[in-house]
Amino acid sequence: MQGSSEAIPGGAGAAAPKQAALRLRMAPKLAYRNLFHDRLSLVVTLIGIVFAVILLSFQSGIYLGIERTIAAVIDKTKGELWVAPIGTKSIDLPSLLPGRERYSVLSVPGVESVETLSMGFARWRKRNGGATTVLLVGSDWNTGGLRPWNVVDGSVEELAAPKAVAIDRTYYGDLDVEGLGDSAEINGMTVNVAAVTHGIRSFTTLPYVFTTLGRAQTMLGAKKWQGSYALISLKPGADEEKVQKEIQARLPDAEVLNRETFRSRSINYWLFNTAAGSGLIAGTLLALIVGIVIVAQTLYASTKDHLNEFATLRALGASSGYIIQVILLQALFSAVVGYALGMALTLGIFKLAEDTTLNVVMTPGLALLLFAVTIGMCMLAAISAIFKVIRIDPAGVFSR
Repeated sequence: MQGSSEAIPGGAGAAAPKQAALRLRMAPKLAYRNLFHDRLSLVVTLIGIVFAVILLSFQSGIYLGIERTIAAVIDKTKGELWVAPIGTKSIDLPSLLPGRERYSVLSVPGVESVETLSMGFARWRKRNGGATTVLLVGSDWNTGGLRPWNVVDGSVEELAAPKAVAIDRTYYGDLDVEGLGDSAEINGMTVNVAAVTHGIRSFTTLPYVFTTLGRAQTMLGAKKWQGSYALISLKPGADEEKVQKEIQARLPDAEVLNRETFRSRSINYWLFNTAAGSGLIAGTLLALIVGIVIVAQTLYASTKDHLNEFATLRALGASSGYIIQVILLQALFSAVVGYALGMALTLGIFKLAEDTTLNVVMTPGLALLLFAVTIGMCMLAAISAIFKVIRIDPAGVFSR
């Protein structure tokens, strides 16, 4: 271990302020030389940390991406309250309301507007044969309903044309579509692709297909006064809780939920009440455990390779606290370098996943959290090495 002799400060006379300050300056230098003297050991350590960072980032990114995917439709709508069929577990598991909710709600004091959202599962027959299931979404965006977002080809206005629909580019292969103007059938009705979005995915992996409210009602076999949800906007200053109770009293055959409640219900259903969500959470915890084990093993092996040098330091008078400081600094240096490399590779993987049906998300907040987890993981892993080093017999160095 190069530079070990420079770490002699720390013996019996180290109580003096100058010697204490010298120890503080020498510990980072010694930790740095420890790491970079044995390049092979450093590479092995960094590979372990990088693997852990990528694993944690990917699992966390999928988790966050699923949350956003499930709540995307809710987040893109206006209104404080939702009227939904009783027992609706998630936004993307729709059914039809009894009907005429709009007229009952509009007369409630404090209600400014009500928009109908029609959603349902439909059969998409491909132009070259075969069929698949899609999630059809119909709304009148001209009056404040859900408007298709992230349009990259065509325009929302073109959906007013007969038979027009919007699909997402991500699902071209699933829908047997190549772009604007392509045709297909939905529940026996011919449709044409008039707009293309990018990045609108569903957790169920079923493609979203957007069209006008009336066209969606016809395709889903609903009456013109029926929808899957009613979106309620309140007047400024209206008491949301009071209005909600009043609407609920008028609609005993439906549920009236505020936006955040419906959002949380949709997310919680898929993440905590289904095998898919449980598997994802278990995978994230497993990634953390595996990361700690990998890093612990590599840091322990690296420290064990330098036991003779640490024994020499102890024999020269270095305190246990000084040795612990060196080991923790080694873990910190490894964590910072490993995190930087791991995050760079992670962002590259996320970039490649942009055009797939898998929605993975990285935010500044998540990146910061993962950095803190990586630091904590490496510090925790360093404990195993510390226990080994502080039990070294300094006299053993003289018997060699």
